[in-house]
Amino acid sequence: MLFRSLLPSVALLASTFISSVSADALPPIEIVGNKFFYSNNGSQFYIKGIAYQQDTANSTADFVDPLADADACKRDIPYLTAVNTNVIRVYALNITEDHSECMQQLQDAGIYVIADLSSPEESINRDTPAWTVDLLQRYTGVVDLFHNYTNILGFFAGNEVTNAPNNTDASAYVKAAVRDTKAYIKAKGYRAIPVGYSANDDIDIRVNLAEYFACGSDEERADFFGINMYEWCGSSSFKTSGFQNITQQYADLGIPLFFSEYGCNAVQPRKFQEVGTLFGDDMTDVWSGGIVYMYFEEANNYGLVTIENDKVSTLVDYGYYKSEILQVSPSRVQSSAVSSVSPASCPTVNAGWKASTDLPPTPDSDACECAAAAAGCVVSSKVDSEDFGDLFGVVCGLIDCGGINGNGTSGEYGAFSPCSSEQKLNFVLNLYYQANGGDKSACDFSGSASVQDAKTAASCSAILKSAGASGMGSLSGSIHPSTNTEDSGSSQSGSKTGSASKSSESSDSTSSGKSSDGLKSVSIDYATKTMLFGVAFVFGMGMIMA
Repeated sequence: MLFRSLLPSVALLASTFISSVSADALPPIEIVGNKFFYSNNGSQFYIKGIAYQQDTANSTADFVDPLADADACKRDIPYLTAVNTNVIRVYALNITEDHSECMQQLQDAGIYVIADLSSPEESINRDTPAWTVDLLQRYTGVVDLFHNYTNILGFFAGNEVTNAPNNTDASAYVKAAVRDTKAYIKAKGYRAIPVGYSANDDIDIRVNLAEYFACGSDEERADFFGINMYEWCGSSSFKTSGFQNITQQYADLGIPLFFSEYGCNAVQPRKFQEVGTLFGDDMTDVWSGGIVYMYFEEANNYGLVTIENDKVSTLVDYGYYKSEILQVSPSRVQSSAVSSVSPASCPTVNAGWKASTDLPPTPDSDACECAAAAAGCVVSSKVDSEDFGDLFGVVCGLIDCGGINGNGTSGEYGAFSPCSSEQKLNFVLNLYYQANGGDKSACDFSGSASVQDAKTAASCSAILKSAGASGMGSLSGSIHPSTNTEDSGSSQSGSKTGSASKSSESSDSTSSGKSSDGLKSVSIDYATKTMLFGVAFVFGMGMIMA
């Protein structure tokens, strides 16, 4: 009976131990200079990636999270590994789902993940950019869920937010997101997971855009820079395609660069002749590979496979890509041979570039809550949030609302610009109310506002004093390690408790989840741990039987 009663505990122990062992199977990828390297042996890492998510461009909160479907991962991973995939990119993750099973499968297959931190409904809007408390919580929520997985290569803080000369000011907000996400990772004591940006390829701004994210202090600048590159269409060449030009332009950025999307489909089928060039000597000193867009075939005709009745059928593009990617064997250096690189110089604000190097303040929920509590006049609970805009228009026509606004070009930001719409509306309603001597008639707005008892906690006094009565003072928020109080813990469960054939030519190619170079020493360690576990298990069973 003792044997039977202990079997579940022994099985659980075995499962937990094996899970923790395989969690070590992939070494984190680190950055030295402008290149990626396996952290365990310093071997250079090139991204041979595929975008792995159904199109989220027109999605709402109901987007399909590809890492939350373990059965789909099991179905698709053989097709990814068959084309030597070592990285997938996912564009939106549901932080209420469990991703552990899929992440483990990817890890066992030797596949890393680069994840976008935003979602279709929670991202920086290029037309009305803002970096808010809610967005910071969204970004850090993703970090909390995935930081423990060693096969998380990095995070994107934005994707094509600035996509034309008339919205370059939005880049100041994305760079603030990079800064604060990095600060959060450090404050939580997580491993140094890189945070970068994925840009579109607009010839008028692409140099300034790359330099902007690559410049500044280590705390502010992006750790890597991706560009969604679609210049090579059909048969072309290094020079004719424009690859030569952009390689020269980006040669001195000082951070790792890669194609965060590529695979022009203006000429079909796509023969992917650019693959040999991307991983060839003309580009590998500057570029670290790229991510093909995309795995799933959809209306945009960029897919490599179709899925019907849960069955995978490869398309002609998949065959062409496979024939090209399996041939590449890029030259490599060891991390010990790479010298540190000086950061790029920041572009100046001019007619063609409108993003200031003075970034928005770090969103701080404490500051926003202090302002809301101290307001004597607030929006009525009867007013729908969809009608806030009309009320803003009225009150901001009567007073200066600079305290809740921001300007990415001038680098001037109101102290309460990162707050929620309701908190900002309460602040400006109260500002008007106070400007009119606290007269009750100044807090009506046709029944849309009402008076409340203002409260100023002792902990709020310094915050409100720094912000100033108008909100135009200097107020720099701070990163709180407890921004998300419920994270994934110390295990690699990945569940939120609250909120592709093998190639022997290349050292980062995988076979049965083991690299021929970068993972060699870890594979030996895994075998040793497994053997030790087996010995301990047999010994334990003997004790139980006795």
